[in-house]
Amino acid sequence: MITERVHELLSEINQSVIENKEQLEAFRMRFISKKGVVSELFDHLKNVAPEDRRSVGQELNVLKNRVQERFQEFNTQLEESAASSQTSAVDMTLPAVPNQHGSLHPLTIVRRRIIEIFERMGFNVADGPEIETDWYNFSALNFPDNHPAREMQDTFFVRKSNGEVKDDVLLRTHTSNVQVRLMEHKKPPIRSIMPGRVFRNEAISARAHCVFHQVEGLYVDTNVSFKDLKDTLYHFAKEMFDKDSRIRLRPSYFPFTEPSAEIDVSCFICKGSGCNVCKYSGWVEIAGSGMVDPNVLANCGIDPEEYTGFAFGMGIERITMLRYGIRDLRLFTENDVRFLKQFEGA
Repeated sequence: MITERVHELLSEINQSVIENKEQLEAFRMRFISKKGVVSELFDHLKNVAPEDRRSVGQELNVLKNRVQERFQEFNTQLEESAASSQTSAVDMTLPAVPNQHGSLHPLTIVRRRIIEIFERMGFNVADGPEIETDWYNFSALNFPDNHPAREMQDTFFVRKSNGEVKDDVLLRTHTSNVQVRLMEHKKPPIRSIMPGRVFRNEAISARAHCVFHQVEGLYVDTNVSFKDLKDTLYHFAKEMFDKDSRIRLRPSYFPFTEPSAEIDVSCFICKGSGCNVCKYSGWVEIAGSGMVDPNVLANCGIDPEEYTGFAFGMGIERITMLRYGIRDLRLFTENDVRFLKQFEGA
């Protein structure tokens, strides 16, 4: 009886056709599940005469294996059919999706351009630590002990693990610390620029930020004059902005230079007519500069009787705002993709 039923089921299984998942599930329930016909036949094996139980059991195992094979075949066919239908659903007449090109950050573009201009004038690039000591950030640069820049409202000081402020360790407020390190360890002539990130405790606005980027320059040699400084910055302005750019020098004061001057460039945005970036003056301050103070040279082990030098420092954000007509400095740190995409391919 069981043998005849096995042959009937084998014939049914071999002739089965499965076209969808529902039919496959019905096949599984009928033949493979615990309540399926194959399981029922195994339950009846105990009623078979002992001398026939071995041969009947082998036939049931053949049936069980055949069911599993057919189920796997049907399942594979359905998966391949589904994959094929998905592939064929693609409309080959649609236009191709263009490659999405990334873009450099505008500050990176301008930083590289600044480096390129000064390298052509013979300056090399130097770098230094962002966490600095008071000596390299202030004292060696001729800052008096009571200078406002040393106050906590202007400078980020590093705290100890117990919360106590370490007065001699801070986040650098300018890249002048690299100038000191260069003069300490290298003999003149020195001609270098120092681009990098700096930190000041300032309120964030359209014109200021607590984290920004500077590039400073230093030239120390015999017979370096203020005219060399003026010619260097004038050439830079013409290369960076426009050949018709003008600069002006205003007397100023910095502890580390004497004499000192603020460098203004004619506003690249409004062409001198006045806007919020130039405070409606037609001029934008781009740099502080001057002749290196003899005390600074002496602090760094350079004889001020033999050598002279000039130094300058400018904000990369300010240069970028002028170059691209950007009116709000905060855009550089907000990571707005709509803003950054404007510099694609620049």
